[in-house]
Amino acid sequence: MEEMVKKYDVIIVGAGIAGMTAAIYAARANKKVLILESSIEGGQIINAISVKNWPGELTISGVDLTRKVKEQAKELGAEFNYTKVEKIEKNGDDWAIIGEGDETFEARSVILAIGTEPRKLSEKQTADAGTRAISYCATCDGALYKNKPVVVVGSGNTAKHETAYLKNIASKVYHIHHDDPIPEDAVAIFVAIGRVPNTEFCKGLVDLDEGGYIVSGEDCKTSVPGIFVAGDCRTKNLRQLVTAASDGAIAATEAIKFLDSK
Repeated sequence: MEEMVKKYDVIIVGAGIAGMTAAIYAARANKKVLILESSIEGGQIINAISVKNWPGELTISGVDLTRKVKEQAKELGAEFNYTKVEKIEKNGDDWAIIGEGDETFEARSVILAIGTEPRKLSEKQTADAGTRAISYCATCDGALYKNKPVVVVGSGNTAKHETAYLKNIASKVYHIHHDDPIPEDAVAIFVAIGRVPNTEFCKGLVDLDEGGYIVSGEDCKTSVPGIFVAGDCRTKNLRQLVTAASDGAIAATEAIKFLDSK
């Protein structure tokens, strides 16, 4: 007998802060919610030893922050399933979300909260770095290196902004390009050579910009009705924890409106 596919009001792809916040808002509206995550919840913040820019917490680890948000989502009834989403396709009025091994889930609406991955240092610079701290966010981690020498790697606008930001904090800021030698006295390396959105499976599903980011305004709607986007994977100016949470709330609210209108 063929197994029946479980149907949800909202399926959220990605269990970072954006995705889990979306789950909280959707579950509070009494919608049946599932979060699909390919590895571990939390996204890139899971690696942060100390988060100091989350409202209400003077300092908290990325692990503890993730745990709290996940517990809140689960307490409200959101379900979690760990699989890598490989395809999303139309299924009548709904959506079929296909994971590894052809595991299939059905949703009336979808929120893409799939985040990005940072481009890594070259092999040469990785060797130069040794055991020194590597960060991908000056706003997140810059305060940890007050009055200490640091280096920013990158040649684009992001690297310039990171350098300008760190000059107010560090004793010295080196700004070097990809593959340049890393100064020996720098205690931390801030990598600003770009990020890559995890949107490979979204090609042909929703509109992407030339960098692969999902095209969306502040309403978190994509080019396709019923599919919404939240967090770092969408076109936006600021990618921070608080803006990820904001996106999650907005995307869920728009998904709720979409569902209620049907």
